[in-house]
Amino acid sequence: MIERASTAPPQAGTLSVVEKIGYSVGDLAANLIFQTLLTFLAFFYTDVFGIPAATAATIIFIVGMLGAFVFTPIVGVLADRTTTRWGKFRPWILWTAVPFGVLSLLAFSTPDLGAQGKVIYAGATYTLLALVYAANNLPYAALSGVLTGSMAERNSLSAYRFVAVMVAQFIIQVLLLPLVLILGGGDKVQGFQNTMLLFACLGTILFLVTFFTTRERIVPTQEQKSTIAQDLSDLARNRPWLVMLALTILVFVGLALKGGMYVYYFKYYLDEAALAAFLDGIGFNGFIAGLNRVLTGIGLTSFQWPEDAPTSALSLFNAGGIILMIIGIGFSKRLADRFGKRNVFGAALFVSTLFLLVFHFYSPRAIGPVFVSQILHGFFYGITIPLLWAMIADVADWSEWKNGRRATAIIFSAMMCGLKVGLSVGGALVAGILAYVGYEAGGAVQSPETVSGIRLAVSVLCSAPFLLCVALLFLYEIDKQAETRIERELQARRLGMEAAA
Repeated sequence: MIERASTAPPQAGTLSVVEKIGYSVGDLAANLIFQTLLTFLAFFYTDVFGIPAATAATIIFIVGMLGAFVFTPIVGVLADRTTTRWGKFRPWILWTAVPFGVLSLLAFSTPDLGAQGKVIYAGATYTLLALVYAANNLPYAALSGVLTGSMAERNSLSAYRFVAVMVAQFIIQVLLLPLVLILGGGDKVQGFQNTMLLFACLGTILFLVTFFTTRERIVPTQEQKSTIAQDLSDLARNRPWLVMLALTILVFVGLALKGGMYVYYFKYYLDEAALAAFLDGIGFNGFIAGLNRVLTGIGLTSFQWPEDAPTSALSLFNAGGIILMIIGIGFSKRLADRFGKRNVFGAALFVSTLFLLVFHFYSPRAIGPVFVSQILHGFFYGITIPLLWAMIADVADWSEWKNGRRATAIIFSAMMCGLKVGLSVGGALVAGILAYVGYEAGGAVQSPETVSGIRLAVSVLCSAPFLLCVALLFLYEIDKQAETRIERELQARRLGMEAAA
């Protein structure tokens, strides 16, 4: 019933830097694709592949729900019951490395199949990619719970992991479209295919690096047997898990809502002339012009940065936020080791949310304060990023501590479902809010009521899910003291089982 360690000393071993980096590059590989799907799949289907917008939205929604409620739970159940000489979760990363790369390339290819053929092709390739993504990413996430039993080491591991995630996010949100234009010589179709070929090859290699550089140390005993009904019963009675599920949904509702509303805030609320003056004033336009002179001077294609001020400023705004998130991640482990994950997560999330709320009070010409608020929001939010997934791994420990059974993957699968539900709800809220405030699609200007609604959404409404998360944490009982007790008692149990074996 209880898990034991492998031949390595259980929980006591510190993960090497090589293993932490090896683990983290797996998320870099996955997020090169995931962030592209999240940010550009609709654009690719409509503007590159030529699928009608309503049809593209239907494909994305249906496959998203399949991923959340079918593929992810099935993989969770199967992964927890996988037994190989490589462990439970590492084999899934090995098995899916090549299919993930191949399907990523196929999903962003543009065969000439006619209108109906394109829809069938898009639906089939996206469905297969979503299935392989679940089979890869869920075991990858669960792997963090069995590499070490040390909660402090998990803090460090999560920090490494999410620096890699932020690097991928920066590449996709800031550099993907310029990269598409450069690699395609101005042809978006060819550019997407060449870019995804690059990502697919790189991702396959990085997944293999993760497989070969990691080792599972928390290994179940042969005696541990549990049914799916027992696993689900354990979840239903696991209050920290229930809190984390609700918190995960709310976090990703907030992220999707925030990310979806920024483009409208920049296009319709902030003053375009003030944005252009700001970009000139900080020397950014001059930097892009100088970079292009260098590139064309050595015979390369120029860097295709967006030319209109709102789009250019939004890209720089996102880049600044991501860079400060990476810096914030660097402070996460030290703070969590001292004060506990729950307290640091709640405090940092609360402060970061304050810098969202202030967007409601800025005038359309207050470009400097908008950017300062974004980078401060990014810094404090960055502190929370590694802690969410480290806390979920702690919930798996709590379940084992309470019930004598460990079902790491099914706990993570529920959180992955929460993530996908949150993103879907948040994305739907963007469209719903815009409809409610009378947004006119494609309009050069919007009514004062619509603009006011956009300002309210990007500040107060985006902040509400995060503030609810802070409140929920008062129900989360794994504080610093509980972390220490659970880790100590589980280590003692595993040592006892090792001695008995």
